[in-house]
Order: sequence, then C-alpha cells, then structure tokens
Amino acid sequence: MFLTDRQIEIVAIAKSSGRVLVEELASRFSVTPQTIRKDLNDLCDAQVLTRIHGGATFPSGTENVKYEARRQIAASEKQAIGIAAVELIPSGASLFINIGTTTEAVGEALANHHELMVITNNINVANRLRLFPAIEVVIAGGVVRGSDGGIVGEAAVDFIRQFKVDYAVIGASAIDIDGALLDYDFREVKVAQAIIANARHVILVADSTKFERTAPVRIGQLSQVHTFITDHCPVPSIRNLCLENNVKLIETNGRFR
Repeated sequence: MFLTDRQIEIVAIAKSSGRVLVEELASRFSVTPQTIRKDLNDLCDAQVLTRIHGGATFPSGTENVKYEARRQIAASEKQAIGIAAVELIPSGASLFINIGTTTEAVGEALANHHELMVITNNINVANRLRLFPAIEVVIAGGVVRGSDGGIVGEAAVDFIRQFKVDYAVIGASAIDIDGALLDYDFREVKVAQAIIANARHVILVADSTKFERTAPVRIGQLSQVHTFITDHCPVPSIRNLCLENNVKLIETNGRFR
C-alpha cells in the first residue's frame, strides 16, 4: 500500500496519541468525514491502524503488523539508517543481512558497492542485490515465510554457521529498556543469533518506533552489537548501555534528507 501524505500524518498522530477520531481529523485536514473514513479504512485494511467506533487506534506493542504496512512505517527514517549503515561497510567485505524492513533499506543502499559477498535469509534483499554484478549474493535454505519472504528454521541456522563474515546487519522488532533485542518468531530469532555469533562486527539497525513496541522472543542483548544505528534514541537507559558496553550509537536524525 502506498500512503498519501495525509495518511502518513494520520499514522503519526495515532502513534503519538494512541488513537485518532474521524471528526477531529476531518477538521484538522479540512476534508469531509467520508474522506477520513476512507483513509482509515485503507489504513486498517493494510493493518497499519486498527478500526474502532468513530476512529482508529495504533496497533499495540505486542501486535506484529503485516510486511507491507511495516515498510511504510518510518520509511524515510529507515532510508537514512540504511545510508548510514553502508558508510561503515567497505567494498570487498563479506556480510550477513537478516530479515526486516530496515535491513532491506540497508540492502537498497548497497547498490554502489563493489566486490561484496552478501549472505542473507531475506528473499527481498537477494532479489534486489542480484541485479548488481559486482555483488555476490548467497541465500540461505530453509522454510520461506510467506508473510515477508524471510527464510527461517534449522536449515537456515545450519547454513549461516558455515560462514564467518566481516559484518552483520541485523534488525529487531522491539528493543526493551534493559537492552533486550526482541522478536516475534522463535525460528527467526535462532537465525539472528547464528548471524550474531558468526560476524566480526555486528550492526543493529532499528528506527525509534522499536522502543515503543514489545515482542515475546529474545534475540540477545544490545551489548552483543558493535554499532547501533537509529534515527533517534529517546531512552536514557539505552544510551547508558551503549556507553557502558562500547557500542557506537549513531543517530541519523534526518541528516540524509
């Protein structure tokens, strides 16, 4: 789903206040209630928002949203994070890229690199990077998750363990205030853990909405990564953990816009 500027702003308001109401939005944007209802219906059909009587709410932190909806959330922030991440990766390097819409933004930004070996369990990353002859793409085997093209399961874990690479680019569905990196699918988590264990430099990429969410399965701890790239880190305990564990914190804050 492509979001209009008004819909993007509606999502931002819902995220900030928890809910939006049709009449208030109609007044704010100087449009009819029918127009707002259509916007909300479209957003709820895409599972970006959840419909309630008279309006809509932002999904709760324990609820994972569909892949296409996730791509639209904080899209410009993810693009900036991707650009910042590839500045750390030289041509000629080997790297893992795992599942996630933010890690896919990193893959998009790698187009001008040369002599890379990219090992991934993300079909979307592989399909994008295969177009560039200067980048060798190696894709993991295993169960393909239909919702987002992620390859998960024990076969993918065993495949990842065959490599020792220069860099790993990983994402997380949520980041807890104690530095726990969290996800929803235990099969995906096992692949992510193998990626972390077999990379010399681990780069965590996650936009600031991940601080507002929670998920039930632990990937690991912030202390296990070397660099953390986000648009903004509003959580003091996370900043302290980065300092205490020599994790380089990079905040893009729109610097690439």
